[in-house]
Amino acid sequence: MTSVYKSKNDKAWERLFDQYRILDEINARGRFIISSTQINPERESRLMAKVDQFINLPQIFRKNQLSILPVSRSAYIIAPFITHQLVTYSPSLEPIKKSLPPNIQSIDDSDLYSEAVALNCAYLTGMIDDIIGEQSYYTISGRMSTESFHFSIHSTILGDPASQIDVNNSQCEIDGGFEGEQCFALVEAKNYTVEDFLIRQLYYPYRLWSAKLSKRVIPIFMTFSQDIFDFFIYEFVDEKDYNSLQLIEQKSYTLTPKTISTADVNAILTQAHIIPEPLSIPFPQADSFKRIVDLLTLLMVKDRLTRDEITEEYQFDARQTNYYTDAARYLGLVNKFIDPDTQEITFQLTDEAQIILRQRHKQKYLGLIRKILERVVFNRSFRLWLQQGTIRDDEIGRIIEDSHIPIQGATVGRRARTVRGWIAWIMQQTED
Repeated sequence: MTSVYKSKNDKAWERLFDQYRILDEINARGRFIISSTQINPERESRLMAKVDQFINLPQIFRKNQLSILPVSRSAYIIAPFITHQLVTYSPSLEPIKKSLPPNIQSIDDSDLYSEAVALNCAYLTGMIDDIIGEQSYYTISGRMSTESFHFSIHSTILGDPASQIDVNNSQCEIDGGFEGEQCFALVEAKNYTVEDFLIRQLYYPYRLWSAKLSKRVIPIFMTFSQDIFDFFIYEFVDEKDYNSLQLIEQKSYTLTPKTISTADVNAILTQAHIIPEPLSIPFPQADSFKRIVDLLTLLMVKDRLTRDEITEEYQFDARQTNYYTDAARYLGLVNKFIDPDTQEITFQLTDEAQIILRQRHKQKYLGLIRKILERVVFNRSFRLWLQQGTIRDDEIGRIIEDSHIPIQGATVGRRARTVRGWIAWIMQQTED
């Protein structure tokens, strides 16, 4: 049986669960309070409790339906809580075109890779004002104390009642607060698409500012990926119920409307020079090319990241981190090396990837399409798709076999799904 890769967090939490008999305490009392002082000898508590997405929960938490929340500056509660909110992107939502004010020179709309810059851009282009329906001012950001409050939270165990939690001066962080005459918008931003997010990132600041202000507080979750700003506007139906978050509206914006035509893609296809398959990198098993773009964005911001850091920063588990970094390496966009100081597996963008990602929208995405179509299986499969208007997995499988790719059996079908997914991504980039 193949061993399951465990991150530093996975291993550290397993040791802590053994040391403090955490599962026994939870079974007896329903919860376990652990201090930063107890966590830090294993690994910094800030990193150990970072679970922005559900998949970031350590394996022992997911196995036992547990989660973790801070209850003060130095303590966390572990219990079977529902802490994350699912996110669904509307495929029919057409992004609204916005532009930066003509006098703004300090923000380059081709270099919106960090969350802070993307959020500043969203404010300056009027997206925030459009969402809340009035002129606003960017008033707060950063870390702050929650002060004291209590709330109920639902259990992951069917039939169990909600738990009551007391928070006393925990630390929270908000990416941006925008105040208008009638309301105050709190925005949590991510520079990648998500499947879910940690409700606490909106709920703790919401409770803090709802108590401070007489105005309506609007919790907003924003993602910026592939030059699209997606906003999810929520409300807490019951401010004392952590799980009462309800989606009110979703809005999408862009600074760069689609300008890639099928003629542009056909020109890339015609000019593409097929390069040999890499000998030491497996054929990709990474169905979502959008997530590869998000990975490249992450590396554009961070410069270099270890395997564990990618797993912790993005919505990957350890297995997916391997698949998607291998896929980016397969395309010649990411290098893998052993960091001489830490001796850890580390990833960094290639020079070619940095050149592609610094270009404006059309040339950037044509550059990524070119990298895909330089590979024989993707090139031949895309040509067949253009001829037929569709392509089946068994047809891709035959192309894989005819191209002498060293995979066989059921693996061929899994790789065929990746090819079909990347072809679909290419066509999604075109305006016609």
